[in-house]
Amino acid sequence: MPIPSDLEIAQNANLVHINQIAEQMGLDPDTDLEHYGKYVAKINLEVLDKLQSRPDAKYIDITAITPTPLGEGKSTTLVGLGQAMKHIGKNAIITARQPSQGPTFGIKGGAAGGGYSQIVPMENFNLHLTGDIHAISAAHNLISAMLDAHIYHGNELNIDIHNIPWRRVVDLNDRALRNTIIGLGKRFDGIPRETGFDITVASEIMAILALTTSLKDMRERIGKMVVAYDKNKNPITAEDLKAAGAATVLMKEAIKPNLMQTLENTPALIHAGPFANIAHGNSSIIADLIAMKTSDYVMTESGFGADIGAEKFFNIKSRISGLKPNAVVLVTTIRALKAHTDKYKIIPGKPIDPALTEENVADVEAGAVNMIRHLENLRKFGVNPVVAINVFEQDTDKEIATVREIAEAAGAMGVAVARHWSDGGKGATELAEMVVSACDSPNDFKLLYPDDMSIKDKIETIAREIYRADGVIYEPIANRKIRQYEEQGLRELPICMAKTHLSFSDNPKLKGAPDGFNITITDIRASAGAGFIYPLCGTVRTMPGLGRTPAAMNVDIDENGKVVGLF
Repeated sequence: MPIPSDLEIAQNANLVHINQIAEQMGLDPDTDLEHYGKYVAKINLEVLDKLQSRPDAKYIDITAITPTPLGEGKSTTLVGLGQAMKHIGKNAIITARQPSQGPTFGIKGGAAGGGYSQIVPMENFNLHLTGDIHAISAAHNLISAMLDAHIYHGNELNIDIHNIPWRRVVDLNDRALRNTIIGLGKRFDGIPRETGFDITVASEIMAILALTTSLKDMRERIGKMVVAYDKNKNPITAEDLKAAGAATVLMKEAIKPNLMQTLENTPALIHAGPFANIAHGNSSIIADLIAMKTSDYVMTESGFGADIGAEKFFNIKSRISGLKPNAVVLVTTIRALKAHTDKYKIIPGKPIDPALTEENVADVEAGAVNMIRHLENLRKFGVNPVVAINVFEQDTDKEIATVREIAEAAGAMGVAVARHWSDGGKGATELAEMVVSACDSPNDFKLLYPDDMSIKDKIETIAREIYRADGVIYEPIANRKIRQYEEQGLRELPICMAKTHLSFSDNPKLKGAPDGFNITITDIRASAGAGFIYPLCGTVRTMPGLGRTPAAMNVDIDENGKVVGLF
């Protein structure tokens, strides 16, 4: 029997009241939740004090090999693993990012999982949810408006209009807004200057939401954000602009994690959604802190491949939260391994090359160099890796056996055949058992670099140890800014590399496990409020664009008010 669409499966789910999900976590629905209908609620932050004496759960990151443009099923594996833990008698919670409307209405689609491993209600998850991303847009653009109003009304802070890194944001893929000129018109329409828009999930306020630990901490971080520079090249912060307080007020509800459920009625905490290639690509620390006190196993997902999402999970999120992972799941697919031979073209929105669906053990062996490198990198952090083969119908026993043999030889503690997309939680019980075993095994989690290392040394450590680059080339503007940031006292911040997700290198065309290349730092920016420095490697855009046939063209509402065409 063919598997129905994701939307059909989600709309036919047997959901339970969100109070029942809260009770699974040991929460009181009357005092610990703020309800958004029957199936979604926010969790009050006071539960962190209330649950402080409870022991911490085991902590697992879900990451992947370098993906194809179609993605390889990390979110689906996260959900399937959360459901599978219930099948083997374990109390588990998953934490995940909230998707942006950009990819939802673009080509990639949402991030609720797929098949019989989804977070539901799926429409709520992918469309607005409780409005957190809109709150970020409002807070960010309030600061933008106050900045331009300050310049218009005399510019008391002596802001250099040619040195304003703070742009505006909108939660859509809109390439026409990448570079804009504002203030055109009559004198009272503002001061003309060049600027542009980023997608909302690239906002520093989104990064702050994901990394903050309390409302007080969030207020302090928003105040530290550098929004402009004066004519003497001194930083101007949101606090200097007197905009930090109002921006925090707009975020006071967004800081509370969202409680939802999987198709099999297990808990899911959904909170924050920074992009992984231009930000740190992980859900919130606050959601993880709550999950760690309300379950025995917490699984979370880091975006894109392990060279981006997992590296940032370890070096940024774990560094800030103090939470140490016990294990990591590396998701792979047979088709992605074949694609890393660079023999096949995968273009979003177009049919997959039929050759990718035919048995080809030699191509699996050749492309597996990508998986091997990721496993070697994960071992550098002292965590126990488990490989999950996200199985497609056309994958053969010989191909699966080849992946298992190669992965185990490369240091995987286990290799599970995962069929959670078609079979739900029961299709991932082998994976769940391996994850439990990996958590019970000794590990020695460590960070890749210390806080006091110089900015350049941190960049070069990541480039050398994770990407395997021969060296790093700095454009003049990057060199200048690095000196500036170290003079400003930002040397001890961790590094958040902004890089293509399609290659270990900064060139998306280099597949497999490339070597003999350099990483080029074209620019570097400071997120002083979020607490990291982010170098731009090669060409990285902070505002995506829609393709010729975006997913939005298929989305509609029927005569009964039911959403149709959403995946």
